[in-house]
Amino acid sequence: MAKRKHKRETEQRFARIAQTVAQSTSPVKDADDGSRGNHHDAPLTDDELSSSAALASLAFSSDSQELTKMKKFRFQLLHQWIVNRIQPCRVADVAGGKGLLAYLLQESGWSATVIDPIEQGLPSKYKDLESSRQVRVQKNERVPRLNCEFDPGMVEDFDLLVAMHAHGCNIQLIDAAAELGREVILLPCCVIHEPILPPPGVHWIQWLAEYVIGKGFAVEPFRLNFKGQNIGIYAHKAG
Repeated sequence: MAKRKHKRETEQRFARIAQTVAQSTSPVKDADDGSRGNHHDAPLTDDELSSSAALASLAFSSDSQELTKMKKFRFQLLHQWIVNRIQPCRVADVAGGKGLLAYLLQESGWSATVIDPIEQGLPSKYKDLESSRQVRVQKNERVPRLNCEFDPGMVEDFDLLVAMHAHGCNIQLIDAAAELGREVILLPCCVIHEPILPPPGVHWIQWLAEYVIGKGFAVEPFRLNFKGQNIGIYAHKAG
């Protein structure tokens, strides 16, 4: 009964979010040029990527043509990208949900903590993409969790902040990381609850990359091999 209630409450919560997205991110078409509204969260086109100095390296790349994985594998794919690019450190997985990304990083020797207001247990199993085998997570396995909303004051305890499709956290993460000299990995989705909005005609991710640069970071964009909003921004020290 408790599981059914939790599932129903989760479905209702995401239905409310979806309704908010539909209302706040619907494209607003101009009668003359057909341009999109400034809240649109559709994937970036190659033309939009190529027009952005920060993201141009992703335009017309082979990665954009070979998206063979499903969205549910995004945690494994981000884990692979992180461990192949960055040395182990203290990482905060903001809005990390059940904590699969933090768990995988922990298994790779990282100190990983989930920051998410909704308390959840680890998934019982996941697919190892390298071996294509299902891996079971033992019931006694845990990752450190802070069951609360992200607060900028938490940043000083971490070296790297990661946020995948985290609504309303992106600007806070960038500002806090810039102030304390931390690094950030963002896979932004849409502008729900963000304190600043991009100007009309500018895609949210394109604008966010420019915002990161304006805070003194170097931007390394990347694309993960799953269908959906899969463009990431790695913000690290310039030079």
